[in-house]
Amino acid sequence: MAKWIFEPGHSAAEFAVRHMMVSYMRGLFKNVRGRIDFDPDNPAGAAAVEATIDAAAIWTGDDARDAHLRDADFLNVAAYPDIAFSSTGVRCTGEADFQVTGDLTLRGVTRPVALAARYLGRWQCPYWDGDKDLGPTLRIGFVATTAINRHDFGVNWNAPLDRGGRVVGDEIAITLDVEAILESDMQRIAGMLRGQ
Repeated sequence: MAKWIFEPGHSAAEFAVRHMMVSYMRGLFKNVRGRIDFDPDNPAGAAAVEATIDAAAIWTGDDARDAHLRDADFLNVAAYPDIAFSSTGVRCTGEADFQVTGDLTLRGVTRPVALAARYLGRWQCPYWDGDKDLGPTLRIGFVATTAINRHDFGVNWNAPLDRGGRVVGDEIAITLDVEAILESDMQRIAGMLRGQ
């Protein structure tokens, strides 16, 4: 089974939640780390994925809001620095589509989730370190979506609005963009970088 390592600079988790009853607030975690076991030549075969997000790296474009999201009202990053996902099953649902089930751990609470994932393909690409090409690397890409109820993970802060409204909605829509490099290519690149 081919093993692939997330390329952190090109992998991200985006989220969206209703805000003030009338719009969506969107945010982003960059530098998602993880690994995938996947055979592009046999996509319906066994597969697995593990991913870790640095919770403190949350970014919504507003420094004060980001600080609030990091504190105990929301992510409580001082006590729970990582958000983690570990697959428990992968089922092929179409030519390039999959259902990925697994355990999501957020704020120390682990719950099962299901993601709808699409395989975007495989390509051989250069690996640049500054202006130096360190040679070809084989890459694959996926996009996956899911939705969670934040209260299932103990993220309960809210503030009331008139007529029974709330500042923050309950459902969080999540989109994961993953670009991964073949593990043997990544090891070769890491060795070249160590030798510089």
